[in-house]
Amino acid sequence: MAENEAEAQVEDTVKDKTGLDNLKVLENIEVKLTVEVGSTELKIRDLLRLNEGSVVELERLAGDPLDILANGVKIAKGEVVMVGERFGIRFTEVTNPENRVQKL
Repeated sequence: MAENEAEAQVEDTVKDKTGLDNLKVLENIEVKLTVEVGSTELKIRDLLRLNEGSVVELERLAGDPLDILANGVKIAKGEVVMVGERFGIRFTEVTNPENRVQKL
């Protein structure tokens, strides 16, 4: 029985290494990272009436974590920070790497 367990462990190690090798192949592919503040639905008539100074209420509450998307797929949540004179995003919750790649 110990021999079968050892074979199973070797097989699992090989599968894990193959999975990591597959991820390494994808590491240099560029993806578009987007931060979504919130969303809402509008009727076309309301959309056509928007102009400078208009305010549209979003479904997300102030202070809620923002969604971080890679190629349109949610991979994390975060919060806005300042990096010098630019905006940045601090990741507060991240999905594991394998789930991220599978969803892309």
